Amino acid sequence: MRVGKLSPAELRARVFPFLGYRRDILEHAGIGRDCAVIDFGAEVCVATSDPITGASEHLGLLAVHVACNDLAAAGAEPVGLLLTLLLAEAGAEEDLDRIMREAGAAAQTVGVEIIGGHTEVTPGLTRPLVVSAAIGRAPSGGFVTAGGGRPGDAVILTKGAGIEGTAILAADLADRLRPLVGEATLSRARGLLDLISVVPEGRMGARCGATAMHDVTEGGVLNGVWELAEASGCGVRLEADAVTVLPETRLICEVLGADPLGLIGSGAMLIAIADPGRLLLELAQAGIAAAVVGHLEQSDRTIIRGGRSLALAPLDRDELWRILEAL
Repeated sequence: MRVGKLSPAELRARVFPFLGYRRDILEHAGIGRDCAVIDFGAEVCVATSDPITGASEHLGLLAVHVACNDLAAAGAEPVGLLLTLLLAEAGAEEDLDRIMREAGAAAQTVGVEIIGGHTEVTPGLTRPLVVSAAIGRAPSGGFVTAGGGRPGDAVILTKGAGIEGTAILAADLADRLRPLVGEATLSRARGLLDLISVVPEGRMGARCGATAMHDVTEGGVLNGVWELAEASGCGVRLEADAVTVLPETRLICEVLGADPLGLIGSGAMLIAIADPGRLLLELAQAGIAAAVVGHLEQSDRTIIRGGRSLALAPLDRDELWRILEAL
């Protein structure tokens, strides 16, 4: 099997048939459905889990924000975070100190408490791995899922494509990229980590009547849009030329031969909404860039790129993995 998250076909064949006893859960596991939603009366509990596997720097920061972003895509307020830290024997103390300092600072920013987890030095590892599980809360009937979109809804993308991937590449491949793009570009690219949280736009989307939300992660905008349509049982038309690609992302992707729209993209939120006007205004007033990049449709899933209409299908691997494997 290839490096990276499993394909939809592999999930359907090897994972989803084995989910145990089916409980009265409001949101079950499924393609594009990153959060479970459990009924607790006046409120619901929203739960999610994410590993940080593609980065070697800023693991603590990413572990907090990537998990809380899933909660934000459900319109939930982050409450608690459980971190599992698997440390390589070499450098374990330094890695642990660095990861926890970053995680603590990020958790303070988001307003979430690290309530537990597991920490160990694990034989056989060459670098640390972090897995985070996050728990949030939302009013009963007030949460949003990836599966509520309807044909005709506008699809909004916040910030832009490949934000997380750009920051990872700028940090992990700095020596290779510096002579090609310059230190100033690398510095700005690393600074994109400041944009990783989508908790603010998740709150706004839920308040403004979003029918579905999905944060952009592995597979970038291309996979995110496809997963949103798949979860909602809809088609979609993605206007690739409407997707914002920041200058740092565009330049780094050009020199590495990568597609920005297929690059891991935490920091961006996809929001399906019937009337985008109020939400776009609130996002602009909050200083969050956003644009309508497509619409949900009845059945066909297409991407319009350079005037050509092509079928939109999920990528078999993220551009980040492809780049790293090629080096």
